[in-house]
Amino acid sequence: MKTQQNKFDLSVTSEIGKLEGVILHSPGLEIENMTPTNAERALYSDVLNLSVASVEYSQLRTVLEQVSRVFQVKTLLEQVLQNSKVKTSLVEKICQKEEATEIRDNLLELDGKNLTRCLLEGVLMEKDNLSRFLNNERYSLRPLHNFFFTRDMSVVINDWVLISRMANKIRTREAMIMEAIFDYHPMFNVKTLSLQSAPLQLDRAHIEGGDVLVARDNLLIIGIGSRTTPEAVDILIEHFKQLKKPQSILIQELPYEPESFIHLDMVFTLLDVDSCMIYEPVIMQPNRYKTVLIEIDNGKVKIRDEQDLLSALAKLGMPLKPINCGGSSDPWIQEREQWHSGANFFALSPGKIIGYRRNINTIEELDRNGYAIIDAEEVVENKVDLSRYGKCVISIDGSELARGGGGCRCMTMPIKRQPLNQ
Repeated sequence: MKTQQNKFDLSVTSEIGKLEGVILHSPGLEIENMTPTNAERALYSDVLNLSVASVEYSQLRTVLEQVSRVFQVKTLLEQVLQNSKVKTSLVEKICQKEEATEIRDNLLELDGKNLTRCLLEGVLMEKDNLSRFLNNERYSLRPLHNFFFTRDMSVVINDWVLISRMANKIRTREAMIMEAIFDYHPMFNVKTLSLQSAPLQLDRAHIEGGDVLVARDNLLIIGIGSRTTPEAVDILIEHFKQLKKPQSILIQELPYEPESFIHLDMVFTLLDVDSCMIYEPVIMQPNRYKTVLIEIDNGKVKIRDEQDLLSALAKLGMPLKPINCGGSSDPWIQEREQWHSGANFFALSPGKIIGYRRNINTIEELDRNGYAIIDAEEVVENKVDLSRYGKCVISIDGSELARGGGGCRCMTMPIKRQPLNQ
């Protein structure tokens, strides 16, 4: 049972409120435990250079540390595993789910630090019988190559946490780890809704955090496509019906290909109270991809089609000026920069955002829309005072990180933001 000492209250009622708490996972040896052979299975199109990725990631981490409290998955998990009951339960669930029961006892003998390392970096398969000797797998527990994209496994919605049900089994352990952290870490006192054990469990019910945007306390924007399914949204509808509070969910249908469209936040992110970043071919082309509004009030549900995402938001009292990923002049440039997470920005506070420097045309488009351009190294070296800026974009290096298939929003899991009226 968790205590409430040193409690950290969770609250996220928007995408852009001033950041006060965020969970990260700095890339580790799990990145190096990947080969071209298993890269595709690990949801990568290429292997990453850990030394380069770590330098780039340090810019993101250091900027966030200057404006917010930063928690690391590794540290949180080590602390949770000090609880012997949680440790036993989590190891048993993981070993059963991944058909690795032969290593269960060995894992349970490890202390929290070494067990955490194994759960994140993987466990080599001991070739001590014929079936394992002939097995082409290298690991009994595969490394979690994707865990530095902490956005996907869980979402703080107002004052509770949605635990994702990942579309790819290779990421299931990540969600199990985050569920254990939120359910049992003594610092957190929060209710969770896990789709792994939701009452309306359906085989096709999958949802990932990159598809879930908290627009305001009574409005979610959810993308459905290759990673998030309508069946998962149905479970959320039932959850909100029970809360007896008015709730709206805007659904944006996404293309299933190419892989750069895997989540809504790869084509749409909120930047300020009055602006957003979009990939225009997906968000604004009428009748190509459906936009649907779900309204839940006093247990009743109404669903209707909308023209597009931005007009639907305007009708809900949230008019936004779109800023085009890749600029407005050349569809080829838009496509190229979207591929490298050019629409995937993370807000530190209203109008203060962080994203990849490599997407030059996107950065220039932000400049034309009144955003000051700040190099992350200037922030890291304390050469600029962010409080003196209005709208600004902090640009980080992303030559290697971007090849992992995600941007700054993908790599951050906010757990506390100030309400927008503060």
